[in-house]
Amino acid sequence: MKIVVLGLNHKTAPVEIREKLAFDSAQTSRALCELKRRFAQAEFVLISTCNRVELYCAGKHCQGADPERLAGFLSEFHGVELGKFREFLYAHENEEAVRHLLSVASSLDSLVVGEAQIVGQVKDSYKLACAAKTTGKVLNRLFHSAFASSKKVYTTTSIADGRVSVAGVAVELAMQLFADMSSARVVVIGAGDMGQLIIQHLLQVGARNITVVNRSYDRGLKVAGQYGIAARKWEQLDEQLIGANIAIASASVQDYLFRKDSFKQIMARRKEGTLLIVDIAVPRNFEPAVNELDGLYLYSVDDLSAAVEQNRKARERDMARGMEIVLENVTEFMEWFGAKDVGPLIGRMKEQFAQIGRNEMERFFVGVREEASCKEVMEEMVNRVVNKLLHCVIKNVNVVAKENGATEAAKLVDTIVREAEEIISDPDDKEGAQS
Repeated sequence: MKIVVLGLNHKTAPVEIREKLAFDSAQTSRALCELKRRFAQAEFVLISTCNRVELYCAGKHCQGADPERLAGFLSEFHGVELGKFREFLYAHENEEAVRHLLSVASSLDSLVVGEAQIVGQVKDSYKLACAAKTTGKVLNRLFHSAFASSKKVYTTTSIADGRVSVAGVAVELAMQLFADMSSARVVVIGAGDMGQLIIQHLLQVGARNITVVNRSYDRGLKVAGQYGIAARKWEQLDEQLIGANIAIASASVQDYLFRKDSFKQIMARRKEGTLLIVDIAVPRNFEPAVNELDGLYLYSVDDLSAAVEQNRKARERDMARGMEIVLENVTEFMEWFGAKDVGPLIGRMKEQFAQIGRNEMERFFVGVREEASCKEVMEEMVNRVVNKLLHCVIKNVNVVAKENGATEAAKLVDTIVREAEEIISDPDDKEGAQS
């Protein structure tokens, strides 16, 4: 049994790569169903956020779904040549994969350490996989372990104190450029979870003139009513940007909302003042070339590095304690994961030892010996020897399990099983003959 994760994130890939491989909810469901069709016996969960795309797989050697094939699937699904993003990928197996997921769910691997949004995003991804029927015993156990780890990190440390989210960092950037947030005219593009988080942070820092613009006007109105701000229709977005001081974008899109040429017309209609645009969406809402226009500053999620680093340093002690919690949960999961394999492996080992005994009997009782009267006695004696050897081996396996854990015990039995398979598959048994 193997667990594999293949992915890329804000540490390994720039936003222009991440946005090409991002999945929305509908795409995630389609991708999971296609993976299950190709690798029927494997389990899958796909996580896609603004800062990462990760594909988790579990199964007996992942049923052929190795990292190379998974990378090929990402390439095929999105129509992006593998050569354009291969260098940004990482792959982890078994314990490394488990530690990675638990770190992700606990926000220790996030762009903004301590953000509470990531565990919700991981839960949503897991729910999509459950709905698509692509999870099983291993990934179900693994993801629930990740949720338990996350809960303990958040409740026993101060890692989530303060504005610890991409949305919070975006608002902090706006505060650096606009000292008086109460007089700034702010447009929030998108009324999803991230958009609402942006609104919450804006209100906390004293912003009062906030307008949310969303594709679904009804949803925009609902969010606006909840927070006591204004809402406008999607068709009015251009007009809102003409009069804005700050725009923070988080709308879910597959292509840019604004390109340089179209936004040039909006800028031409602005009367005065600089426009700050913080685009934290992935895929991005604004074409990067928009930043070439006069009278505005455009920042993407990857441009928030200074505030992110400050956040990380402030939470180093909590990060250390959080990682201790993660490692405790990794050990607990790997114990279960290893123990799950020990029983079947011991069963295989017993059968292989018995087969080796039968093979030796067949080799000896050939020709004139085939009808020998002592054959039954010899067979019983060989079986006793095999069983005594098995008893010694299993006793040592139990010692290893007690002292080093079930995972190490499973590795030991797996090694013995492989050696026994080699002996069985060698009809001449040259090593045995020489000894």
